[in-house]
Amino acid sequence: MSGSVPAWLRAAPDSQLAGALRRGRPAWSEFVHLLWSVWVFIVPVFTSQGYDARWWLLTLASYPLFVVLFTAALLLPARRVRACALGMVALALALMPWYPSGMSYFVFGCVFLGAGRWRTPWGYPLALLALNVLFLACARVIGYPWSAMLWMPITTLAIGTILQVQRLVERKDAVLLLSQEEVRRLAATAERERIGRDLHDLLGHTLSLVALKADLAGRLLPRDPRAAQREIEELGQVAREALGQVRRAVSGIRAAGLAAELAAARVLLEGEGVSLQAEMDEAALAPEQETVLALCLREAVTNIHRHARATRVRVTLHGAGANWRLQVDDDGRGGAIRPGNGLDGMRERLQALGGSLSLEPIVPHGTRLRAEVPHWQSVPVEAPPL
Repeated sequence: MSGSVPAWLRAAPDSQLAGALRRGRPAWSEFVHLLWSVWVFIVPVFTSQGYDARWWLLTLASYPLFVVLFTAALLLPARRVRACALGMVALALALMPWYPSGMSYFVFGCVFLGAGRWRTPWGYPLALLALNVLFLACARVIGYPWSAMLWMPITTLAIGTILQVQRLVERKDAVLLLSQEEVRRLAATAERERIGRDLHDLLGHTLSLVALKADLAGRLLPRDPRAAQREIEELGQVAREALGQVRRAVSGIRAAGLAAELAAARVLLEGEGVSLQAEMDEAALAPEQETVLALCLREAVTNIHRHARATRVRVTLHGAGANWRLQVDDDGRGGAIRPGNGLDGMRERLQALGGSLSLEPIVPHGTRLRAEVPHWQSVPVEAPPL
């Protein structure tokens, strides 16, 4: 699909559009901000000249250039966004004496300026302040009315500050997401190493014994068939014991999904100053049950991080009658609970496995998420006869 898109329309890996796509937002959600440029076509209603020939000529000359700069600011690498933003500002200032509609270009330029890379947190606010001082000086010299001169700095400073805070939050969330993924990767690596050690310890001696008895039975078979038969019977018993050891080892391996998710949750919450207490029983869960409970834990912790403003979180996994129960309690602000798509998806997954999901407030404040799955009795597989 990307091969059919011209090279100049492809988003750079560190562009604004690429970042939005990585966060799961569609491409149109970035281009939809172009609708705010409708003010270019509304401003003449409030001027004495109205939609005269000069307005049409300057609009036809400047608006396509503005759209090109807007698109470039979304697609180009972060280091080149500042040039696009300053181009919008320069376009607005150059047209100010004859084209009041161009003030909209100035707003867009100030907003896009914050998307570039700044060495210090104060770089963008100071640049925004300097551009507004320059705008006020130009507007004063040209003779713009005070109403036009005052609303522009207020608008650009307010929008720029809000978007800059949003960008900082998104970058922080991206760093936390990378930390979570790194914890999961390290947990998976440690688990693979543990599996290798366990299998070596479990099967190394057993397989050596199997090889020894097989060789012994082969040598005894010509001269003492009865002794060879005993060795073969013992060989079968050793193989069945090894099979049981492998099954017990695999039942322990299945707990790795929840363990990795709990480690990632601890990194995410404790990085925000939220204490996490966990009490997890040894649970013989089927792999699909483990996966669903791990996803429920991830969704609960994500919601706590984003909305709860909690200081303490408690995670427990215990047997509850015929079910295994995962419970996540927090002491956040609670209030009206409106499950979103994430929790609805978790509920559907649990119901497909015969389980359930509940979400309820805690008195006096906080929220409790409870996910349950039934005990599944696995049927042992008999070793084939020798």
